[in-house]
Amino acid sequence: MPSPPPTPRTSTSPAPGPSAPGATPYDWSDPSTYRPPEHDLARSDRGLRADHAFWENLPFAGVPWTRVLLVGVICFGLWFLLDAPSLQRSAQTSPLGTRRTVSMDVTGPVAALSRSLGLNNVVGWTDEALGRSPGGGPTLAVPIRRAQPNPVTSAFGVTLTVPSLPMLNVNPTPASPLRVLIVGDSVGLDLGQPLVNALGAYGDVTTYLDGRIDTGLSRPDYFNWPAELSIDLANQQPQLVIVMIGANDAQGLVTPDGSIHFGQPGWDQAYSARVAAFIAEANAAGAHVLWVGMPPMQNPLLDADLMHLNALVRTQVAETRFHGAAYLSSVPALGDQHHNYAAYLVNASGAVINIRTPDGIHLTPDGGARLAAAVVNDMEGKLHIHLVPGIASRNRRG
Repeated sequence: MPSPPPTPRTSTSPAPGPSAPGATPYDWSDPSTYRPPEHDLARSDRGLRADHAFWENLPFAGVPWTRVLLVGVICFGLWFLLDAPSLQRSAQTSPLGTRRTVSMDVTGPVAALSRSLGLNNVVGWTDEALGRSPGGGPTLAVPIRRAQPNPVTSAFGVTLTVPSLPMLNVNPTPASPLRVLIVGDSVGLDLGQPLVNALGAYGDVTTYLDGRIDTGLSRPDYFNWPAELSIDLANQQPQLVIVMIGANDAQGLVTPDGSIHFGQPGWDQAYSARVAAFIAEANAAGAHVLWVGMPPMQNPLLDADLMHLNALVRTQVAETRFHGAAYLSSVPALGDQHHNYAAYLVNASGAVINIRTPDGIHLTPDGGARLAAAVVNDMEGKLHIHLVPGIASRNRRG
């Protein structure tokens, strides 16, 4: 039986409308028949030729994507190797937490390789040629400078003449208030503002708060605490300096003899010397020091590191000449019954309060207020400062 004839191909194009003379209707079912209108023909051909020329002239035209990816990975690796020490410094000065820990673990070995090969000098030479000052670090909060003291010649190791300080057995009055300077890192700030508020209940205390997040004594290239302290001492002329610094200090030190990683021989001695110099600087200006230790941390490794730093600070305080410093452990105020980390504690009224933030490092306002009360008790009991409640005192924050 003969097969039926093929069905004629029908056009799906819209109904023809007015068109230019000689225009050919476009069959939408057959794209190969398309020709642009005559008035667009020259422009279309020129555009197509230009587009093809652009792609054909690219350096990677015809190169497999795997080779392009490989070249990109090699370039990234070379950049990472050259700039690893700078990336490591940025990681060291970043806020404590998982991100900082991972960054340190990743950049540490690469930075060590870069230094051993001398490749880090390439970035240093480039910065020098471009007039940059790497490693200066940001100034996070600038207090008002009413006077410019003589600059500190070195971040640490400055020989200071420390006078014989009398015991702080004072009876301040509203007419002659006790001048208190509070300095600290981010955890010190968690204490600082509640302490300013607590001392504000007394009419015989003037407080000044200078807190800087992400700082410490380990990295004077990032933030120079001895130089900052010299300015605060000259401007405020405090009788008492309350210090809470150390949360960021369990890291490598750069000394005149080279770099020392945390935990290596010589690290404890170098850090202890910085603590001693910091206390001596305050004592040389006639100010006593009350150093508040770091609280227990949720992370066991960080907790062990900071408890080790607390022990170093306590030793230096005990060796301070002329009774110029005292040490307050924050563990009894912020630890549980076994002196371990606690996120919640029961207050004097029997209520359960949250004292630590979710990161397991910082203090909540209630935690800061709890530690501030312990500081005030030490000021009265250990330092024999007789505070008079009542008239609001003058308190300032830097």
